[in-house]
Amino acid sequence: MVDRKEDQSIQPQRQTSAGDSKNTARTANAEHPVGRLSDDATSDKPASDNPTQANPSTTVDSTVNAERSTDPSLTDAAQVAQSLGVDPNTGLSRAEAKQRLEQYGPNELASAPPVPKWRKFLAQFKDPLVYLLLAATGISLIAWFIERANAAPGAQTEALPFDAIVIVLILIVNAALGYIQESKAEAAVEALSHMTAPQTNVVRDGAIERINTTDVVPGDVIVLGEGDSISADGRLFAAASLRVAEASLTGESVPVGKKTDTLTQAKALGDRANMVFNGTSVTQGTGRAIVTSTGMGTQVGKIADLLQATEDDDSPLQKEMNHVSKILGIAVCAIAVIVLAALAITEGFHDVHDVIDSLLLAVSLAVAAVPEGLAAILTVVLALGVQRMAMHHAIVKKLHSVETLGSASVICSDKTGTLTRNEMTVERIVTPSGEVRLTGTGYAPEGRMVAGEQAQPVAGSAAEAEAIATLAVGALANDGELRENTTDSGDARWEAIGDPTEVSLIVAARKIKADRKYANYTRVGEIPFTSERKRMSIVAQNNTDAGRLTLFAKGAPDVLLGYCDRIAVGNAVRPMTQGDRQRILATVERLSSEAYRTLGQAYRPLGTASLADVPGITLDAAGQVADIAEQSDVLERDLIWTGMVGIIDPPRTEVRDSIAEAHRAGIRTVMITGDHPLTAARIASDLGIITSEAVRHGESLRDDVLTGSQLDELADDRALDNATGTVSVYARVAPEHKLRIVESLQRQGNIVAMTGDGVNDAPAVKTADIGVAMGITGTEVTKQSAKMILADDNFSTIVAAVREGRGIFDNIRKFLRYLLSSNVGEVFTVFGGVMLAGFLGITQPGTQGVTVPLLATQLLWINLLTDAAPALAMGVDPSSDDVMARSPRRLTDRVIDGEMWGDIIFIGLVMAAVTLIGMDMHLAGGLFTDRSVAAVGHEAQMTEARTMGFTILVFAQMLNALASRSHLQSAFDGLFSNKWLWGAIALSAMLQVAVIYVPFLNTAFGTVPLSAGTWLECIGLALIVLVASELRKCVLRAMRR
Repeated sequence: MVDRKEDQSIQPQRQTSAGDSKNTARTANAEHPVGRLSDDATSDKPASDNPTQANPSTTVDSTVNAERSTDPSLTDAAQVAQSLGVDPNTGLSRAEAKQRLEQYGPNELASAPPVPKWRKFLAQFKDPLVYLLLAATGISLIAWFIERANAAPGAQTEALPFDAIVIVLILIVNAALGYIQESKAEAAVEALSHMTAPQTNVVRDGAIERINTTDVVPGDVIVLGEGDSISADGRLFAAASLRVAEASLTGESVPVGKKTDTLTQAKALGDRANMVFNGTSVTQGTGRAIVTSTGMGTQVGKIADLLQATEDDDSPLQKEMNHVSKILGIAVCAIAVIVLAALAITEGFHDVHDVIDSLLLAVSLAVAAVPEGLAAILTVVLALGVQRMAMHHAIVKKLHSVETLGSASVICSDKTGTLTRNEMTVERIVTPSGEVRLTGTGYAPEGRMVAGEQAQPVAGSAAEAEAIATLAVGALANDGELRENTTDSGDARWEAIGDPTEVSLIVAARKIKADRKYANYTRVGEIPFTSERKRMSIVAQNNTDAGRLTLFAKGAPDVLLGYCDRIAVGNAVRPMTQGDRQRILATVERLSSEAYRTLGQAYRPLGTASLADVPGITLDAAGQVADIAEQSDVLERDLIWTGMVGIIDPPRTEVRDSIAEAHRAGIRTVMITGDHPLTAARIASDLGIITSEAVRHGESLRDDVLTGSQLDELADDRALDNATGTVSVYARVAPEHKLRIVESLQRQGNIVAMTGDGVNDAPAVKTADIGVAMGITGTEVTKQSAKMILADDNFSTIVAAVREGRGIFDNIRKFLRYLLSSNVGEVFTVFGGVMLAGFLGITQPGTQGVTVPLLATQLLWINLLTDAAPALAMGVDPSSDDVMARSPRRLTDRVIDGEMWGDIIFIGLVMAAVTLIGMDMHLAGGLFTDRSVAAVGHEAQMTEARTMGFTILVFAQMLNALASRSHLQSAFDGLFSNKWLWGAIALSAMLQVAVIYVPFLNTAFGTVPLSAGTWLECIGLALIVLVASELRKCVLRAMRR
C-alpha cells in the first residue's frame, strides 16, 4: 500500500489541480511522455542498464521535449520502457512516482469547475419575458420616485412601489421553482455515481502495490487480472490468455484478445492488440503494461475533449418561448410608441404628471402583454412531467428536456447494451443429427431446447443427446463463472465472471441440465486459448470411471475440425468423412451470415488415468509431466467432433415493441455501433429497424448499412446528409463518426435523441437535442453529458418518455392559447381604452393627460392569481388517445402556429370589446351610458367602471379556459374530463369575489363592491367570449369538410 505520509504529501498538489482541472489536464496532456519515444531508443540494453536510469526524470523530460511522437503500438515494448525511464521488472520507485504525480497531475479526466449556486439561481432569469418585466419594474420605480418627489404637500401617495414589488416577487418565486427542480435532478444523478474510489495494482520498487487510480502516472507498470478495470492507456509487455472488454470504448460486444507483439502498421483502436485502454476491463487472463497515457492524454480523455468542444443548445421549446417573448416585447414597444406618439400629437405633455401617466401606461402595457405566471406555470408543468418520468425510472436533468424528447423525430441508439442486453447467449446448437434452438436470453439459466421455427419439442431425439454432449464439453472447457446475487428487493440477479462468450456456454448447459451429466469430471490440466491457436482444451478426470482422463476442447470450428478425425452421431462414433467436413463448414458460413459467432466442441478419451501414460507425453527431469500447454500437438489430435453452437448478443425483449410504437408515431430509429456490419444488420433486422431481404439472406448490405470508412469517403456534408437521410444502420464507427451522423440529422431539420452507455457515445449524446444515458451500465462520462438518464437501462422507457413529452407539449399549447389570448385581451383593453377614452367616457371632459382603463395591480392580479390556477390545471390535462398516432412536429413548426395566433387575436378582440362595453355602461358620456352615473362624480364612476371591467375580464378568461383546450373541438366535448380545471375556475372565482368585497383589498386594487344586477351584467358579457369561440369553431369545422 502507499504509505500515509507520502499520500498526504501529494494532497496539496491534487487540490491545485482540481482548482483548475481543465488547464492542468491539458498541460499534462501536452507534457506527458505519452507515446513519445526517442529516435535513438534502439539500445539492446535493458532499461535498468541505461546510464540515465539513476535519474529517470531526465530521460522523461528529454523524451518530451526533444523526441518525435510515435504510436506505442508500433514500437517494441523494451523501447517504450526505455523511453519512459522504467524497468518493467521493478517499476517506478515511490519517489519517482511521487515526482511524476506532482509534474503531470492526477490520473483523472478534466471536468469543468462546479457552477456556484448563486450563478445557477441567476441563470433562471435568462428569459426575454423576464427582461421585459424587469424593464417594467424599472419604469414603475421611476414613476413612483417622480410621483413622490413632485407630490403636493399633504397629498396621499403610495408608501411603497407596490407594482414593482409584486413583479419582483413573482420572478423570484419562478426562479426558485426552476432552481429547486434542477437541484433535485442533479442530486439524483449524483446518487447514481459510484461512491468508492477505484484502485489499481502497480509495481513500485519491485513489489505489487494497490493504489488509488488517480495516483497512476506515466511509466507505471500496471498489473492486470481477471475482473480488473484498466485505469490508463498502456503498452503490454506480458500477456497470458488476456482478453479485454472494450465495448464502452469501441462498441465491440465481444472481448478482444491481447498479445505483446509489435504492430507493423497503424490500426484502429479496436485492432491494437498490444495496447490496453482506460475505461475498459479484463475478462480473462493476466498481463502487465507500461502506462503511456494518463488523464486527458488517454483515448477516453480525447473523447472528453470532444465533449468540451460541443456546447449545449437551447431546447426547441426554449427557442420557441424566446421567439414568443420577442414578439410580445416588440408588440408592447410598438403599441407604447403608437399610443404615446398619438397622445403627444393630440394633447402633448404639459407637466410632470403627464410624464408619470405615460410611464404608468407603459408599465400597464408591459404587465398586460406579459403573462407573468407563464414561466412559473411552464416550470411547474414540466416539473410534474419530470416526476412522472422518475416513477418510470427516467431521471431528467433539465426540465425542458422532457418536452424536447416528445418532439423527437429520430432516436439514434448505440447497439451494445442499449438495444441489446450485452449478454452473449447461445441460441443455436448444430450437431450431426440436426439443429436445435435454445430459448431464453441473457445470463439467467432459464430456457428449453426446441426444434425449428415452430418450437417443436426434441425430447428423446438423437439431436437432444448430441446437443447435451456438445454443451457439456463447452461448459467443461471453460474458465468462466456464473454467480447468482440477490438484489435489495430479493430478486435473483445473475452475474457473469470472465469472458461473456464462455459464460454463455455455462448458462446454456444449465438450461438443459447438461452440466449435471458431466458433474463427475474434475479438471487436472489446461491448454489455454490464444489468438494464434483459436482453441482451448482441458484435461479432466472421470471420478466414476477409475479416474480415466478425457480431453475436452472448444474453438473456432474451422480450426478445431483440423484436429478431428471422428464424429459422434447418436450413441456411436464413426470416422469423419469429407462430406461431414463440408456440411459443418457450410453451416459455419450460414450461421456467420446470420451474425452468429460460432464455437465448435470436441473431445478425446485418453484411455488412461495418468497423463504420464499418454503416448508422446514428455516428462521433466524429476519424472513429472511437463507443462501440457507446450504439448498440445500430442493431446489435441484424433479428436471426436460433437457439434457447435451459435452465439449472439440478443436484442432486449421489450425493444422491438418499443421501436414499432416509435415507428407508428413517425419516429425513425437509427442504430450506430462500433460492431461488425453483419452483426449490426442482423440485430437491426430482428428489431425491425430495417426489413431488407438482403439481411435475411446474408447478401449485400450496401443499401442497409454504412461503415465508418464509407462515411469518411463521402465527399462533403451534402453527400453525408443524403446518406443519413436513408440509411438507418451504421457499423464500425468511431466517436467522431457518431457525432457527424447526429449533426447531419440535425441539419436536415430533425430533432435528434441519442442514447448510449459507453464512453464512445458521449460526444454524440451531448450534441443531440436530447442525450439519454444508461444509469446502470452507462459510464460516468456519458451520464455527465446526457440530459436524461435511464435508471433501469430500458430502451422502452425512452418511448414512454416520448409519450409523456408529447402529452406535455399538447398541454403547453393549451395553456399558451389560454394565457396569451387572455393577455392579448388585456393589451387590447388598455390600448382601446386609452385610444377611445373620449368616446367611452374614461377621460373626463375638459381634462388633460392619460387615464388607463385598468390599473397595473389589477392586471397583475389577473395574470398571477386568477389566470395561474386554470393554466396549471390545463397543464395536467389527460393526454388524447392519438398522442402516439401522429407524426412528430418538425423543427420549423412553431409551438404557436398561425391557427393558434388566429385563436389568440380573435378571443383577445372579443374579450377587450366586452370589457370596454361593460366599463362604458358605468361611465357618463360613453356610448352605452348607464342611467345610474348621474348621481356620482367621475372619480367614483371610474372606480366602479374599473371594477366592472376587471371582473368581466376575469370571468371572460375563466370561460376562455374551457374554450382554449382545443382549436376545433367544442368546449362542451369532455367538459368535465379535467376536474382540476373546474377546481381552478372555482378558486379563481373566489379570489375575484375576495378582491371586490374584502376592504383592504379594495384599497390595494382600486375596487368597490358590486350589486347583484352588476354581477349579472358581468357574467352575461363574459359569456359572449365562450359563445363567440364556439361559433368560430363551428365555422372552422365547416370549412374543413
